[in-house]
Amino acid sequence: MDPQFDSRAHHHKSPSHKLRNFIFIILAVVLLVVGLLVWRTIHNTKGVIDKSYAGAGITKSRNVSDVVKSGRPISILLYGTDTGELGRTYRGRTDSMMLLLINPKTEQTTLISLARDAMVSIVGYEDTFPQKLNAAYAYGSTATSIKTVESFLNIPIDYYALVNMGGLATMVNQVGGISVKSPLDFTYSQETAHNYGPNLYRFHKGSDKYEHSDDNGVTWSESKTVMTGDAALAFSRMRYDDPTGDYGRQQRQSLVLEGLIKKSANVSSLLNDKFMATISKNVRTDLTFGDMTTMASKYIKAKNHITTEHMQGVTTNYPDAAGNNVSYEVIPQTEKQRVTDIARKSLGLKSAKTGRPYGGKIPPSLANVAASLRPVGDNSTVEADTAATSAQ
Repeated sequence: MDPQFDSRAHHHKSPSHKLRNFIFIILAVVLLVVGLLVWRTIHNTKGVIDKSYAGAGITKSRNVSDVVKSGRPISILLYGTDTGELGRTYRGRTDSMMLLLINPKTEQTTLISLARDAMVSIVGYEDTFPQKLNAAYAYGSTATSIKTVESFLNIPIDYYALVNMGGLATMVNQVGGISVKSPLDFTYSQETAHNYGPNLYRFHKGSDKYEHSDDNGVTWSESKTVMTGDAALAFSRMRYDDPTGDYGRQQRQSLVLEGLIKKSANVSSLLNDKFMATISKNVRTDLTFGDMTTMASKYIKAKNHITTEHMQGVTTNYPDAAGNNVSYEVIPQTEKQRVTDIARKSLGLKSAKTGRPYGGKIPPSLANVAASLRPVGDNSTVEADTAATSAQ
């Protein structure tokens, strides 16, 4: 045999060695790409959270960092506003208010819709009684909302998140749409806020199918099962044609947020630059990047099991300063206790009595008025507070 050929044969790599090298190279490339994607995801997410962060301006009722680090259940006060960019200086009333309760031990998430028109005494502004719960934000921003809800239900609020509902359509589109089953049959146009007009959407009870019409309902599109952003807005905004009024709207808003939560937790959403930019423009929260990083590892499974509840009140009219009747929802103490029990159980806390009938204390000059507005059969005691004055 040719010695030269022998030498070449000795140094020639075997097929199995080539295969090992090829696999090693592929794995190295995959690991590199995954590493870059993970770094990019973390970098993008941190940037978004940093832009979205805004402190609550309040000393929390418990050490929230310890709660998250130890993996205990947490509460987040969600409220939505529908009046433009969150960067504006004007603070309007919140369009919706919900409690998001996440229990990593039971892997359960509970979403409770609060009655935005609930009659309350706003903590720090008690002498303006009666007020609606959604007015707390307009009076004193996030801190006042948190204090009032805590006093109203006797539960700790660990974090808050303010969502601009006007940006909801964009977020839904950027996660590829959501699927939601409608609790009732209805047709809605955002242009008229009723079941007639241009840009109509038609939804069906017990189904995720819907149709769209751009010619006032003369013709309809084929049925679709994945909601676009505009469809989600129409689904969540309808109020006047719902037999349960604002409660029905809150339920549908909860369903949309539930669908968005499930879709937005996917890696593909976190890698979407436009989606992340939209979040930074439309969400304000006091959750830090560190908090969210910890939650991502300890709380993520709870997103797959979401239950919804809502607070039910009794409609009552009471004249404002101009003599015009204003519609409120007076929440019976028994109903408040039911909601408190659900919330405290979700948070792994001991049972306790619900909060004061109206949240904040009532000035003596308004005690009789407050007592007279309690629902028939409600035996709660309205507590007067001689020191209650509006914050300056």
